[in-house]
Parts: sequence; C-alpha cells; structure tokens
Amino acid sequence: MGDNTDSQLLSREGTILVIIDVQERLLPAIHNGEKLLQNIVKLLRFAKIIGLPVLVTEQEKLGPTVSEIREELPLIDPVAKVEFDAFKCSGFAGRLGRLQRKSLVVAGIESHICIAQTVLHLLPHYRVHVVSDAVSSRSPDDWKIALRRLEQSGAVISSTEMVIYELLERAGTEEFRAALRLVK
Repeated sequence: MGDNTDSQLLSREGTILVIIDVQERLLPAIHNGEKLLQNIVKLLRFAKIIGLPVLVTEQEKLGPTVSEIREELPLIDPVAKVEFDAFKCSGFAGRLGRLQRKSLVVAGIESHICIAQTVLHLLPHYRVHVVSDAVSSRSPDDWKIALRRLEQSGAVISSTEMVIYELLERAGTEEFRAALRLVK
C-alpha cells in the first residue's frame, strides 16, 4: 500500500485529518450539530485505527474543543487561532509542514467561514477532501453554498463513510473489522 500521490484516492501514508473549531460555545448553534459530532468522532476513532495524524484548531474566545473530541484525543494540543483561515496561523501551517503529507481530510465548523477560508487557502498546496456530513454551519444555506464553492474551487467533497472505506482500501483485515464497528 504505497502513497497515492498521483491518485485522486486518499492514502493513509499521505493524509492528515484536520478538525476545525468544534468548540463548546459554537457547536450548540450549528445545524445538525449532533450528527456532525457523531461523524467527527467516527473519523477520530478511525484515525486511531489506521494511525492517521490529527490536527485540531480552536478559534479564540469560543471555549475549548468539545469534550467528545477531547476524550478521543486526550494528548491533543489544539492550535489556537484568531484568524478564520487556519493556514494563516503559523502554528497550524508549521504543524502541517512538519507532517509532510499532501492530502487533508477536513471536518468542523463553520463551513462558510473557517472551513471555507482555510480550504481555499490550502488548495494550491494540498489535495483537500471536505467531509460533507462532518462540516456544518448555523444555517443550512450557508453549508450548501460553502460546499458548492469549495467543490468549484477544486476541493473533493466526500462523506464520513467514503473517507473511511477509501483509506481502508480492502476488506478482511483487522483494521477493516475495527472500522466496521464504527460504520454499522
């Protein structure tokens, strides 16, 4: 299983999971916030199964990352930011660079603000997959418009299960059996 650098498919060797701003003060206002959180937790648990690195950001003054995510990542040190575009934050850009991977799976909130600005900035440098059922906004219209703009700009729009099965690559393995418990 090599790095699929010339493929549109994700590879575990070349991918980072990025969780943007899923914080206590913001999540309650988010459309379908509970479902979004369930899908992000699935992605985090899957990342552990296959050893995928995870980066988490926190927008200043919106409280800590929600407990469900912190429980999955007890040692995580979120990148604090004031910028909507996480890539403009030196801590985020530096961590991405050190990981030396070219594909990002992006989840979090809000689709039309921090997700959109970050992804648009990342697109010239990375292959970015936006997980449609693991991103959201306060307004469903903002979510739809953001996904449309990101796709038109070159982002790959995906789903939680698409990401999981794409990174698994095959059935019949221990990783597959562990991941199956997440999606069933």
